[in-house]
This record gives sequence, structure tokens and C-alpha cells, in this order.
Amino acid sequence: MATSLLLCGDPLRSTRCDPYLAGQAAAARALGAVVALLDHDALLAGDAAGAVRRVPRDLGPLWYRGWMIPSARYRELAEALAARGARLCTTAEQYRTAHELPGWYAAFAGATPAGSWLACEPFRAPAPEALARAAAALPAGPGIVKDYVKSRKHDWDDACYLPDLADTAAVHAVVSRFVELQEEWLAGGVVLRAFEPLRRDLGEARVWWLDGRPLLTTAHPDTPALRPEPELDGVQPLVAALGCRFVSTDLARHADGRWRVVEVGDGQVSELPQGLDPGVLLGPLLGAG
Repeated sequence: MATSLLLCGDPLRSTRCDPYLAGQAAAARALGAVVALLDHDALLAGDAAGAVRRVPRDLGPLWYRGWMIPSARYRELAEALAARGARLCTTAEQYRTAHELPGWYAAFAGATPAGSWLACEPFRAPAPEALARAAAALPAGPGIVKDYVKSRKHDWDDACYLPDLADTAAVHAVVSRFVELQEEWLAGGVVLRAFEPLRRDLGEARVWWLDGRPLLTTAHPDTPALRPEPELDGVQPLVAALGCRFVSTDLARHADGRWRVVEVGDGQVSELPQGLDPGVLLGPLLGAG
């Protein structure tokens, strides 16, 4: 059975895809794939059945491409699609593993900055004592804070960078501000990571992997004019061991010359850099099914 593509619908016009994804829709149709539409807002609101009402019945296997979905909602999406005779090619378990740092960290330990994490609810930062214990598990020096999925690097001084992980009061202040700014979108909890000096002048490379093999290397969307070519021999067995079908990894060169895995994500919700022909990614993806 042919593989189809599930894209986010336009919130203002439900019969078409989100304009941001129009290029991917056109590329998929040019490849002969069926494009189905997801009501992303309805899914986030907890109405999974309503979110997939425009997905044709008995569509078979689907890849999703679109906005991030919390892991619990992704599971609901998978169940709602299954009830209509459609199956996401990435399972709910695989999605959570690649999407959230606690799921992928062990597979990449040693190749990625050290991290520790604490589960917490939105609007409720962990206590200073708990943060101090998490920080003590990391190398001495500076760090950053993020949640299980995203950082606030554009709020670097107030809600991201931790100048000294041993400064309990300062760590709590920055983490509290981070949790405040994330609001209800805080994913899973708080992650503290060691800060490493990276060659920002070279940019980051986003490597796309399918079934444990490198599919495509692109620029990172934040630095589309820069596209380093990382060495992947040491990363490939780590991705393969993760056991997820469609994965993205962001790699940057450390000041000492090593290539470091900065982030891992589920490829379905990873952003493509502007100017890239989406068919380059979607062709092999839809062909794999």
C-alpha cells in the first residue's frame, strides 16, 4: 500500500494545508502521494477524533510532517487514525523516544553535552534543592536549561544560560523564569545541560536519518547560509541503536574539533531550512513507507 502524507491544515481554511507547508504538499502530490489534513488545534485541545475527520478512511501508512505535537497527544492521534484505518509509520513509543531528551539521551551519552532532568508541571519550577542535586550531577561550570523538547535560546540571559551550575540561587532564578515563559507548553519537565564551547561561526548541520541510515544533510533552519559537513561514522551506530524510524540530529563542531550531537528530534516535526526542495526529503521518505 502506498504511503501518504499527513500535514497540518490551515486554521483559517480547513480544506487546505497550512500555507507554511504548501511546498511539502505540492512535492508530495508530485510524487504521487495522497496528502491528508490534520486539525492541529483540535488535537492539542484533546479532540483527536475531530482532528482527523478529514483523513480518508482506510488510507493505510502515513508519515506526519508539521508542527510539534506533545507526546501524549501524538499517542491519541495514532489511536484516532487507527480507528479510521490509517497507521502512522512512527509509533507513539518511537515518537516520544526521539522527541524528548530523556528518551534519546542514553543512546547518545558521550557524544552530546551532559544532562540531567526533573519532571515538573507547567508553571511549577522545581525547588532549589532539587535543582542543586540535578546540577551536581553535571561537570562544574556553566550550563543551560531547557524542557524535554525545547530551549529558550532567544531569551539567553534570562531563561537559558546558567553561568555557574554551582550557584543554586541563580540556577533557580533562571529556571523559574524559563518555566514561567514556557507557560502551559512546558514539555515534560526541566533539563539542565552542561554548556560546551561550539564553533558557532560554522553553524550547525541537521542530519536526517531513516531506519538508522543518513538520508540527507541540510543546514540548520536558524543558520540557513551555513552548512557544515559533519563526520557521521561515529553517529550512525548511535542513531541505529535508538530504534526510531525517522530522526533528525543537529551536529556542531566543538572548539576542540570534535563533532557533537547538540539535539535529537523526531524527523516528522523537525523544520526544514528555507530554500530546500522538500521533495529531496519526501521522495525517499514516502518511498520507504
